[in-house]
Amino acid sequence: MKHVLIDGYNLGLEKGTGVATYARNLSREVGALGHRTSVLYGDRLPSPRQPLLREIAFFDAEAQPRRNRLRDAVGILSPAASRAEAIPLSGQVVTRQFAARLPHHDTLYSAPDFYRRAHGRFQAWEKSTAVQVPSRPDLAHWTYPLPVRVPGAANLYTLHDLVPLRLPYTTLDNKRRYLALIRMLARTADHLVTVSECSRRDIIELAGVAPDRVTNTYQSVDIPQRLLDLSEDQVAREVEGALGAPYKDYFLFWGSIEPKKNVGRIVEAYLASGVTTPLVVVGARAWRAEAELRLLDAFGAGKPIRGDVRRGRIIQLPYAPFGLLVSLIRGAKAALFPSLYEGFGLPVLEAMLLGTPVLCSNTSSLPEVAGEAALSVDPYDTAAIAAGLRALDADAGLRADLSTRGLAQAATFSPERYRARLDALYRRFL
Repeated sequence: MKHVLIDGYNLGLEKGTGVATYARNLSREVGALGHRTSVLYGDRLPSPRQPLLREIAFFDAEAQPRRNRLRDAVGILSPAASRAEAIPLSGQVVTRQFAARLPHHDTLYSAPDFYRRAHGRFQAWEKSTAVQVPSRPDLAHWTYPLPVRVPGAANLYTLHDLVPLRLPYTTLDNKRRYLALIRMLARTADHLVTVSECSRRDIIELAGVAPDRVTNTYQSVDIPQRLLDLSEDQVAREVEGALGAPYKDYFLFWGSIEPKKNVGRIVEAYLASGVTTPLVVVGARAWRAEAELRLLDAFGAGKPIRGDVRRGRIIQLPYAPFGLLVSLIRGAKAALFPSLYEGFGLPVLEAMLLGTPVLCSNTSSLPEVAGEAALSVDPYDTAAIAAGLRALDADAGLRADLSTRGLAQAATFSPERYRARLDALYRRFL
């Protein structure tokens, strides 16, 4: 049995991200491969000496570290490695609140302020920051491009996509710094990992990485069986209670509302399509969301006006817990994901796995994920999206066919297949 460490960089977020889902799935598969699995968190309070207080501090969501400019400057200037400490999990702290967000683990570690310090050092010196773990891992798999490393271990980094370089107008990243980080990892990493052939080509062509130094493992989605076992009647009650919309009679988009998700064109196409089936948008407002939300805000509130079938037919939820989200996906007439660019496109796989028909883009990685099992459209063509909505709304046979094809396509991204690809990669370094 080998020791594999995974970062908790995105795992502590309250609402989660696609990268957090990736990290949780990865932790489960590492455990299923028989490896000892540890997770390294950072950006937490300094660890108290008393084990109980250390456990309390780790789960205290309201606690914030005191910022000290002198200490921050020393941390950036110092070449010394950060030190991680194990988080004792005695059971004294009731942690069921965090059950859905915690990854599979044998040990949890925390290196206080590690990731913030690492980003500061890279910004100042363009150097990575080392971390010392009490039990040194054989392999560190960083689930995000981070300027960090574990000395003496094989360091692998997942680059999900190069969207900041391919669609620079859709992100807030400092593009110069981002490119410098990618090029540093290309030089220093033991290996780079990605999640689609589209992203692999981008990494090879844009970052100049040798083809044999980047591996596509794809990824999988693992939905708890208890959610899959809910009856249609139970799902219908949840959906109607949350939305006021009938089961299998609404279109659904979910994800962060940001430029690359193309929410503005979804709403524009919906309004132009003339369909009266409600449109449900589940997602928090992220960066540069104002342009995406102009139409959404204009038509998403208020009661319908006589003769206007549009107003009030758009339902917004800023957030849905994962269990409710699964029911919303199962209860949708179709899932909409005409994203401008995706490294993988996990929502497409989630919808297909749950038997929901999908409308998605014909660009980036989405043709790889959806195959022939989705209605594919040009994400920049509002008329094409509107035509797709009309077809899905009117044609029950088309929906049934896409549902059947989607279930078969989702099986090609099963946890077992993902685990086998991951195992083949790890064996090269363990």
